[in-house]
Amino acid sequence: MSDQFYELSQEEKDLTALVYDIQGFSVQDGPGIRTTVFLKGCPLRCPWCHSPESQRFDTQVLWMAMRCLGIKECGRCLGTCPSGALEPGRVTQNAVTGDSMQLVHITRSRCDDCGKCTEKCYPRALYVCGDMWRTEDLIERVCKDAPFYETSGGGVTVSGGECLSQPKFTRALLKGLKGRGIHTAVDTTGFCKWEVMESVLPYADLFLYDIKHMDNDKHKAMVKVPNGPILSNVRKLADAGAKIQIRIPVIPRFNDDEENITQTAGLCRELGDALTVVQLLPYHNLGVSKYQRIDEDMQVLEAVPPSDEKMGSLKRIFEDMGLPVTIH
Repeated sequence: MSDQFYELSQEEKDLTALVYDIQGFSVQDGPGIRTTVFLKGCPLRCPWCHSPESQRFDTQVLWMAMRCLGIKECGRCLGTCPSGALEPGRVTQNAVTGDSMQLVHITRSRCDDCGKCTEKCYPRALYVCGDMWRTEDLIERVCKDAPFYETSGGGVTVSGGECLSQPKFTRALLKGLKGRGIHTAVDTTGFCKWEVMESVLPYADLFLYDIKHMDNDKHKAMVKVPNGPILSNVRKLADAGAKIQIRIPVIPRFNDDEENITQTAGLCRELGDALTVVQLLPYHNLGVSKYQRIDEDMQVLEAVPPSDEKMGSLKRIFEDMGLPVTIH
């Protein structure tokens, strides 16, 4: 394949996207040591999402209670909000001194995420989530980690949110990375038009692909989008010769019943040689505290994580079909 195939135009170099995190030394998002780039914005609304700050397509002000010094010791943010969204909030206990302290509170209905309050918050309890990056600048940033990729067989994973909701940027980023000889992976929900998926296919060495439920009505009721495009796209990827790693979040009372898991395993078997491995991801509640950074009153899914015995029984369903499967 010619170098021209990977050469970015000036227009592609200047494309921009909102990035909410760049995580180095990642070992869960594909082979080897990787850098994972998280683009902001997702069309799904999974109530177990461990990165709820990834869902909106714009910047937003987040608040981390554990960093707040309290109104008495600080309070510099009060009075900075043009919309009057900041006011005295709940009283809690200082984790260090044991003294009572009053925190600030954001009335989200009045907050327009202008970020003025964050300029006065030196402990960064209030901070803006999301930074705009140019394709060329982001490529230069992740290439600083290239020695780790070379020694471990790693590379760069583009994730989200849903990175394919910003298809031109994601395509250009992958293309530029391939031009540097870097292994690329796309971490996706699969919810997009096939034309979008097809456009990144030449530049993606691996797809990390989520399957949440095989029943369309249950899928739509829980995550607010149908599963038709997701199931169709993964089959088309396999037919096109892509390498696919299926990821299944195991959510209690949603998709962990034997019937759904058996149907999901059947889909995985359809993928044939395109399938590299199935990863079962047991539900955890580590993301619950992040919802509080967005809105203290937000209701989120909280469930008991599946037992080792439960996960083992689900794993055997895949093994009995001759499929490579791991629990992460």
